[in-house]
Amino acid sequence: MQFRKITIIGVGLLGGSIGLAARKLRVAKEIAGYARRKKTISECEKIGATDYTTTDLLAAVSGADLVILCTPLAQMPGLTKQFLPALKRGAVVTDVGSVKADVVRELESLISKGGAHFVGSHPMAGGEKNGVLAARADLFKNAVCVLTPTRRSNAAAVRKLEKFWRTLGSRILKLAPAQHDLFTSRTSHLPHVVAATLANLALDPSSPKNQSQLCAGGFRDTTRVASGSPEMWRDIALANRKNLARSIDGFVSELQSFQRFLKKSDARMISKFFEKAKVLRDSWCTNINSLE
Repeated sequence: MQFRKITIIGVGLLGGSIGLAARKLRVAKEIAGYARRKKTISECEKIGATDYTTTDLLAAVSGADLVILCTPLAQMPGLTKQFLPALKRGAVVTDVGSVKADVVRELESLISKGGAHFVGSHPMAGGEKNGVLAARADLFKNAVCVLTPTRRSNAAAVRKLEKFWRTLGSRILKLAPAQHDLFTSRTSHLPHVVAATLANLALDPSSPKNQSQLCAGGFRDTTRVASGSPEMWRDIALANRKNLARSIDGFVSELQSFQRFLKKSDARMISKFFEKAKVLRDSWCTNINSLE
């Protein structure tokens, strides 16, 4: 048993999945949760995501060896300041946020003042459904979990987090916070913007009613992530706005190139466009599948 007590702040899809996996794998003797709503507490009890969940933040954090922030990014600094008085000296604190540079910079400083250690985490797992009732114990199996240690990071804390995420089934990748944010702006944040844009365009209420009836499997697959939490994705877009803006520029440039091929009826370049994408994606799929 790696920890005596783990506290999950924000028991939604990710937090609930961490709780389910940690309980199943006996990673901790006690798993506590913090939630703002009493409804979430009853949902946690229903699926067994934690040993107990409370609306009392200080009680939830008190005595915890590992604290995991699973809230929207904008809420993390404020909650951290609130729970500092209850934070155990030497505890490890991490998060599951999709943007790292600003979070790591701010929380690392706050947590160190409380005599504990912060190391950023980002499990590349999730889904379009929100809330603890969508949680799954196997959510992190074979998923990459990025750790973003800095020069200030405590080596023992980093090792504990590596072991924790590996126990939950994840594969570990270490990146500098800024590098993480650049990469995820292309591979995670841009796809969400694209999915949302396509949903807004094709499902616009002002469009003919029959149009939405022609949205089949391809549309469903491409826009799946557009059903994610607007609050969460607002925070992600704002927190990583510079990288995301540059990634959108690159995406628009690719679209404009394809648009030029269409206007010229350039069959060769249109074929080349689709062939390149197929080769790249098929190769990626093969590599990913070989790791599972």
